Amino acid sequence: MTVALAAAVRTLPRGPGLAYEPKFDGHRLVIVRTDRAVDGVVLQARSGRIVTAAFPDLAAAAHRLPAGTVLDGEVVIWHGGRTDFALVQRRAAAASAARAAVLAQTLPASYAAFDVLELAGLDLRARPYERRRALLVDLLLPLGPPLQPVPMTTDPELAETWYETLPASGIEGLVVKRMDQPYPAGRRSWRKLRHTDVWDAAVVGYTGTARRPLALVLVLPVGDETPLVSSPLTAPLRTEVAAAVASRAPTVAGNATVTATVTAIGLGEVPFHPLDPPLTAEVRHTSTRHPPPEVLRLRTDL
Repeated sequence: MTVALAAAVRTLPRGPGLAYEPKFDGHRLVIVRTDRAVDGVVLQARSGRIVTAAFPDLAAAAHRLPAGTVLDGEVVIWHGGRTDFALVQRRAAAASAARAAVLAQTLPASYAAFDVLELAGLDLRARPYERRRALLVDLLLPLGPPLQPVPMTTDPELAETWYETLPASGIEGLVVKRMDQPYPAGRRSWRKLRHTDVWDAAVVGYTGTARRPLALVLVLPVGDETPLVSSPLTAPLRTEVAAAVASRAPTVAGNATVTATVTAIGLGEVPFHPLDPPLTAEVRHTSTRHPPPEVLRLRTDL
């Protein structure tokens, strides 16, 4: 199932016919309820990877959905009154069914649904968002947690209040959609306003070696798409990036790994190893007049 995407914006879009939803800090997850009695639920990450085994609590809850139903949303974990992305990663990384079952008891997941793509076998993706939203609410409100529709408003003033006050609960920002819009599978037709200067960036390469990467070469979703070199990676991030690089086949020219160069502020031309396809990282960055982007984490959920 190819999911819809959002393009980053710096200011809150306003105008008639717009809907605003809080953006939860979790893992994108598609729930597919098939007509099978026993294993009739499939949980799919944004990448297409099947993660059903990692979230047995959500799979069990999804059995209450009508057969032939597909939902789009985020899996989140609440801890201390706010969502915790690190705990979602911990759940997603469960290495065995037994471990996943234990984590489901100690770190129960919630599902923040923001769209219904199919309902009882009927494909709804061509229907306007306004109609899909009404069907989503009618479907999930009687069921209750852990499957819940995200809040939504058409009032930009209320949306701005959400944007200013909800970060304490772990809300990343807002997603803005047109009420008359069909589901834009595979396209960045939604708009995403995130707090501060945190962005999802494409990791197009790394400096250093595959076993000990030193920094990442990034393309931000705003600006002129000029590659930027991040600040030095922390030790945990070096380990995580090295593992991600090791899982990929290297790009080879002859017998040597392909390298390229990128201009880094204060460093001149810096050689790096390209990644194709890119990884995704969450980074903190304001502009090229400020210090280099700081890598906060790899987005392994994408």
